[in-house]
Amino acid sequence: MTIQASSSTTRSAPGHSATQLQRIGGAAAALAAGTFGYGIAMFATTFADYTDPDATPVESVDFLVDHQGSLLAWYIGIFIVFGAALVPMGLALRQRLATTAPLLANAGMVFAAIWAALMFATGMISNIGIEAVADLAESDPDRAVTVWSAIDTVTNGLGGGNELVGGIWILLVSIAGLLAAALPRWLNIVGIVTAVAGVVTVVPDFEAIEMVFGLGSIVWFVGVGVTLLRDRDTSEAAS
Repeated sequence: MTIQASSSTTRSAPGHSATQLQRIGGAAAALAAGTFGYGIAMFATTFADYTDPDATPVESVDFLVDHQGSLLAWYIGIFIVFGAALVPMGLALRQRLATTAPLLANAGMVFAAIWAALMFATGMISNIGIEAVADLAESDPDRAVTVWSAIDTVTNGLGGGNELVGGIWILLVSIAGLLAAALPRWLNIVGIVTAVAGVVTVVPDFEAIEMVFGLGSIVWFVGVGVTLLRDRDTSEAAS
């Protein structure tokens, strides 16, 4: 009797682990949606003067000095927290899609990891940069403007100014979801449209489409979260 019970427990462990990862991934997707919503809301309201493309470097530095704490919190939310959420979400989606679309699922996980790394790098550079610029603004305003311009260029290049890597990841997952029928069809269509908008932002003249990517990503993250939390049959069967 003891041996049979132990064997049964061993067989059920993979299924339990798969279910747990799907739940964690679903919660992470909901968190990612929250960070995007928070980021866009602050972008369009509190930080409208700072994010205005017509703002001069001097005006941006003055705004940074007056809103240092708020900007630190903003960058932590939209980069650090979001980057952390990408990892379990990417793993859960890979697990869900790997059985029927292994190549796309594995490639997608690679881009999810790259995106997470870029988000961490952008967030940490931004937060350290804010403190450095704020300190310089008191003693050497001209140098503070120069440092801010350099940091702004670097962080925009890493991911703040385009959504190429995120677009590729969402595209791979959405195509895999269509082929494997492992995600709702409407969610895959939203993902593909969102992904195309993200990829297009790499072209300077199409940076305005970044808002389409942001809003579409919120819908996609929410849909992924609901799907992973509510429907775990696919991952359990695969395990």
